[in-house]
Amino acid sequence: MKYKNLEELIEVVRRLRAPDGCPWDREQTHSTLRTNMIEEAYEAVDAIDDNDMTHLREELGDVLLQVLLHSQIASENGDFNLDDVAKELKDKLIHRHPHVFGDANIKSADGVVDAWEKLKAEEKSHRKSVMDGISRAQAALISAQKISKKAIKVGFEWPNEDSLYECIMSEFEEFKDATKENDKSHMEEEFGDILFATVNLARWHKIDAEQALLKANKKFEKRFRKMEELATKPLTEYSFEEYDALWKQAKKELNNI
Repeated sequence: MKYKNLEELIEVVRRLRAPDGCPWDREQTHSTLRTNMIEEAYEAVDAIDDNDMTHLREELGDVLLQVLLHSQIASENGDFNLDDVAKELKDKLIHRHPHVFGDANIKSADGVVDAWEKLKAEEKSHRKSVMDGISRAQAALISAQKISKKAIKVGFEWPNEDSLYECIMSEFEEFKDATKENDKSHMEEEFGDILFATVNLARWHKIDAEQALLKANKKFEKRFRKMEELATKPLTEYSFEEYDALWKQAKKELNNI
């Protein structure tokens, strides 16, 4: 068998879900596995970011397990099976790559993206709004980026970068006004506008806002851990000035990372 391990894995998952299989696996549903799907995908991304191929191989297996489990559950419910999933993906890939499987003449990566979007729009002709199809479960920054990209495709865009900066600064002013009212709901709304505006600034410069924030998180965590190593007393006893000096020392020892 060419894909002996894959075929055996499919059988292992089927066996786990069998009446005499694993009690935990048998209890699972699409809904109970929802969090697992998200967590396994993020762990695979962590392995990619760390350039750890051994870890990536393991995490991709965990992602594959989620696909197999959902497909097995759907098969038991009479909805679809793994072969249906594979066929739909195969057909979609062939349809969206006419320059590979057809006679379309597309030479650049940008051209491929444009053609992909046009073909996708044809497939999703039932969608009425440009905003249709955005996942409600994905990270907020990722959603903001997708919403922004969809809007600019129909011309909803700032005329220049200066106008975008003006928008961002106005959102900060509106947030300051909301804080004076001490209205938490209004403050939350205005803070959301600040985040959305800055995501647009990232898009303007072709920066992935989600990745940028993840890197900032890691950088802060690394510096803070170094501060803990350098501290000569409990951090709770440090004054602001001492904290600031310790932060700068940690930054210097990490070569300004």
